[in-house]
Amino acid sequence: MALPLVQAPAGSTPARRAVLARRVRLLVAATITYNVVEAVVAISAGTIASSTALIGFGLDSVIEVSSAAAVAWQFAGRDPEARERTALRVIAVSFFALAAYVTVESVRALLGGADADHSPVGLVLAALSLAVMPGLSYAQRRAGRELGSRTAVADSKQTLLCTYLSAVLLVGLGLNSLFGWSWADPLAALVIAAVAVKEGRAAWRGDACCAAPAPATPAASAPGGKDDCGCRPAAAAVSDSGPDPGSPTAGA
Repeated sequence: MALPLVQAPAGSTPARRAVLARRVRLLVAATITYNVVEAVVAISAGTIASSTALIGFGLDSVIEVSSAAAVAWQFAGRDPEARERTALRVIAVSFFALAAYVTVESVRALLGGADADHSPVGLVLAALSLAVMPGLSYAQRRAGRELGSRTAVADSKQTLLCTYLSAVLLVGLGLNSLFGWSWADPLAALVIAAVAVKEGRAAWRGDACCAAPAPATPAASAPGGKDDCGCRPAAAAVSDSGPDPGSPTAGA
């Protein structure tokens, strides 16, 4: 008999899982809202400046919205576990689509695409995303790991990839503005494309986050109690972080 894609972590109470699921929904809503605004600004600024990097960054935001929407759809149902596989496939396809676009546009830019103009709006947007995205990614990854949700962790990696793209965009636009090095951005973006393919393959296989292991598994006896995905049994996570402020047991 096939095991479910998500297993309830050992020591996790229904109340605690409800708190974590609600937290994931809120983080996903924040991610979608931010990325919609980011996409509009980036694509508009990129079109004005003839910047392939900025337009690509805006399209990445659209892909990030689709990934976050898949997680929102999963956790909107009464049985999120039953929707896990479909949501993972949507996230994986999002990674592959991003990698394909970035690769094509980067190669075109390296082979002699039109040089982009200086874009102050693009520089500010990249810096802002570089400050905002890591926090969103970390919070969702932490909640997803304790909850045992592969999709929440996979989407947090999509958000983290957006952080890397923000850094690449910031460096690329900066070097282009200061020194006219138009090749810097597409070259670095190819590295990001390779990372996107790797994460897409992991999400497609369902390896984005291991379900919480039973105490007898080798993963549970690894240093620090972590498995090879960096996940820990919920009991260990709760003991390290303390009771959740929103949990009914907080302050008891």
